[in-house]
Amino acid sequence: MAIHRRPQSGFTLVELLIVLSIVGLLAATSMAIYRTARVRADETVAIGALQAIGQAQFAFAELCGNRRYAATLADLATPMPTTGHAFLSPDFGSDPLVKSGYLFTLAGTVVTDGGRTCTGTTSLDSYQLTADPERPGMSGTRYFATNTDRVLYEDAETFTGNMPPTGAPSHGKEMK
Repeated sequence: MAIHRRPQSGFTLVELLIVLSIVGLLAATSMAIYRTARVRADETVAIGALQAIGQAQFAFAELCGNRRYAATLADLATPMPTTGHAFLSPDFGSDPLVKSGYLFTLAGTVVTDGGRTCTGTTSLDSYQLTADPERPGMSGTRYFATNTDRVLYEDAETFTGNMPPTGAPSHGKEMK
């Protein structure tokens, strides 16, 4: 009596393990690429936000602040009584501001002569604006800052607390 065996179809356990290993390797590689792209995107948003806030501060000083600057980001997001337009979008109107994984902090030298802005708030003679990653390494690897001069600086350590109101900071480099 002859025994006939059917040809076996399907995958062996070794073949399945090899395929799963390849899929796992591809997934790990793609996650690393995604994380790097996400960090760069968050840093780009932070740079753009610093530029927008610097431009808003300049416009505020010219149109509303009697050549002085807004004391808070909320002041920049408050519409002027004469035009009804704000200098920044309302989503920038919180102090401190968290946007795209970065924490933005505005500080400055408060005017002591009692001068008020067109919105009735106090103003600053000069300001410092810093942007720190909310989760260093995950939401960003670089720290950013600007001041009354509106020049952007970057570094691997924070500018918070040591950014001068004008001129270059003691560390970091100017962004071109």
